[in-house]
Amino acid sequence: MAKTELDLLIRGSVLLTMREEEAVIENPVVGIRNGKIVLIMQNDLFTEEEYTARKVLDRSNTLIMPGLVNTHTHLAMSCFRGLADDLPLMAWLHEYIFPAEARHVNPEMVYAGSLLAMAEMILSGTTTFCDGYFFVDQVARAAKDAGMRAVVCQGFIDFPTPDTSDPSRQMETAERFIGTWKDASPLIQPALFCHSPYTCSPETLVRIKEAARREKILYVLHLSETREEVSLIQDCYGKRPALHLHNLDVLDPDTLAVHCVWLDKEEQGVLADCGVRVSHTPQSNMKLAAGIAPVPAMQALGISVSLGTDGSASNNDLDLFREMDSTAKIHKVATGNPAVMDAARVVRMATSEGAGALGLQDRIGSLEVGKAADLIILDLNQPHLTPMYHPFSHLVYAASGADVLTTVIDGNVVMENRKILSFDLEAIMREVEKIAEKIRKSCRK
Repeated sequence: MAKTELDLLIRGSVLLTMREEEAVIENPVVGIRNGKIVLIMQNDLFTEEEYTARKVLDRSNTLIMPGLVNTHTHLAMSCFRGLADDLPLMAWLHEYIFPAEARHVNPEMVYAGSLLAMAEMILSGTTTFCDGYFFVDQVARAAKDAGMRAVVCQGFIDFPTPDTSDPSRQMETAERFIGTWKDASPLIQPALFCHSPYTCSPETLVRIKEAARREKILYVLHLSETREEVSLIQDCYGKRPALHLHNLDVLDPDTLAVHCVWLDKEEQGVLADCGVRVSHTPQSNMKLAAGIAPVPAMQALGISVSLGTDGSASNNDLDLFREMDSTAKIHKVATGNPAVMDAARVVRMATSEGAGALGLQDRIGSLEVGKAADLIILDLNQPHLTPMYHPFSHLVYAASGADVLTTVIDGNVVMENRKILSFDLEAIMREVEKIAEKIRKSCRK
């Protein structure tokens, strides 16, 4: 009998499928061919006579799970990590970040900063991200070089930006970006990102959403991140932010709203009725003292909530394991209920809910035959992970990104034994240090 040839065969101790029933498979075997999962079974059901593999990862005392999905990043801002900390959002943006971006953001900086951020994500178990920034061709190019799955969003704001000096030419920027990347790579999906209702006029919000609808791509925006934003929108338009957006008809299932800290009950109902998905960024919100988003209340209404890190300038890391831990704990404190936001739910937010938020639920987010082989392998042979009674509890309350041994994206091993294989990390770190020195010099003037 001819053997079935696999590109990659993986053995471990425990596998979490993250299917709806959240099956846990002991002593699993995973077979991968042409970037897809072709078999998942227990080791005692697997027969060597039926299969041969080009590469075998035989990892005892490990946990295999879907790769994590980071639904909100500004990757190139890794170059600004630690530049301006311990400040409220508006001061942080207008006194430090916007001026730094005006002086230093260019294609070379975006490429190097994005690739450095991708290394951080790959090393901590993230296999897919959604990023919004400027010079996003460079973000997409970096993702292609890193072998990461990405939703890359062209950013828009109603004043001159590093990549669009004339805001009236926003649509030219959008159309060129979509045309370049829509069918360029199976791993990269273009999307459009309006910064917020207070930095984008109603005309901009509507125009960019209409373009996203025409192209059938994701539309992303920051929403109700701070009390100040809510007051600004009410003063300008006589409505709270979500109601303002609803009145503009830009809310639908292909809209991803980020932060959503200060939504009232009526606004939550509007998002639920429109099928809007939400990206929750608890660590950034805590660091900027923006507040605590009403995630349990949104989930009770059926709103799909995923997890994002935000950029390294406001977080300051891209480790989704830390984000899971914060998510579980902050809502227990906020509600006074230790049972709220249980560990399994939080892991879903970082995997299957994240895939759904980006419209990729048919490809990623769970480990199933026929889906893309995006998975991570965690080392359980650690003091802080011994003993293990409940895998979901360990992932949320004990594990960290440093426990990820191996990262596989689209069937390709991009990180093995804590070493990035898809690009030269040391060279990128040296390049970012050169960029940082220029930023330091400009700050001294």
